[in-house]
Amino acid sequence: MKRLYIGSMTGQSGKQVITLGLGLALKKRGLEIGYIKPIGKSPLYVDGKLVDADAEVFHRAVGLEEPLEKTSPLVYTIELLRKAMTGRLKNTGRKLLKEIETLQAELVLIAGTTDIFEGSLFGVNGLRICQMEGTKALIVERWRPEETVDDLLAAKELLGSALAGTVINRVDPQSLKEVQKEVVPFLKRHGIKVFGVVPDEKALSAVTVKDLVDALGAKVISGREHLDALVENFSIGAMDVTHALRYFQRIPKKAVITGAHRADIQMAALETSTRCIILTGGGQPNDVIIARAREKAVPILSVRTDTYTTVDRIEALLGSAKMRDPQRLPLVRDLVERHIDIKGLLRAI
Repeated sequence: MKRLYIGSMTGQSGKQVITLGLGLALKKRGLEIGYIKPIGKSPLYVDGKLVDADAEVFHRAVGLEEPLEKTSPLVYTIELLRKAMTGRLKNTGRKLLKEIETLQAELVLIAGTTDIFEGSLFGVNGLRICQMEGTKALIVERWRPEETVDDLLAAKELLGSALAGTVINRVDPQSLKEVQKEVVPFLKRHGIKVFGVVPDEKALSAVTVKDLVDALGAKVISGREHLDALVENFSIGAMDVTHALRYFQRIPKKAVITGAHRADIQMAALETSTRCIILTGGGQPNDVIIARAREKAVPILSVRTDTYTTVDRIEALLGSAKMRDPQRLPLVRDLVERHIDIKGLLRAI
């Protein structure tokens, strides 16, 4: 039996989608797959039991035989954090490692949480899991020109021989050639195997305005009849209006996140390909903006959260939207099969 921990050095890398795609692709090949997400951060109640939402999707999509709760033994809640910090949780890390050890399959996929360090509070982060006998790590990193290579070199230093390799994920079209011709050879020279360079697929990441309303708990100020519009990109409107207009013109089918006081930014957004405007801090737009938005069929949403929190929630939605829509599952599997060297990965573990 082999184990593969799938994690990342930073959050929002798309590792849960890669994990699901691998599970579907390996099942198609006839491999017996096990799965566990030791620490979940997306609480979901199923038949009265608290589980992680990503684990529930994987369990259902891949058709695992073991009980759902076995794939999701611990889920973050405020109460759980309080118990951990006040010493009311005993031997949690040891118990979670035991849960991993009890899974029997040809290959057990272990889904990481935000990054390889998270879980230290409970005594079992990604680094500790990768110390288990027979466990290798696949580090999935979203392409960020100034950070990804540095993060992967750090992963190599931290994980050593436990690192099977990496997948560079969500690479924008303009960077694909650079990553394939320059970054991949550099990493290989430093002993890091690159099993795949995965492009950012807009067909997978698009969400409806209604999805945003639900995920953000947003109030619909206007344009309720256009909530089925698909959003493929997001932009934060915090610059001066001259730069904003040029910037917005380059980004199609977007949601613009800005403050209610920035009527200039809102108007600039409405003159470009914008699917909705999200006003942070609970603010309201002025009447001129509302009238123009109605002319353009662009919904205006208002949220109580600040910009940082709003963006964080949107990023979480983007990851889960790909996985929870059954119609996207073949696309997820196809993405992995086309862009990841699955045979090479299996040989490395």
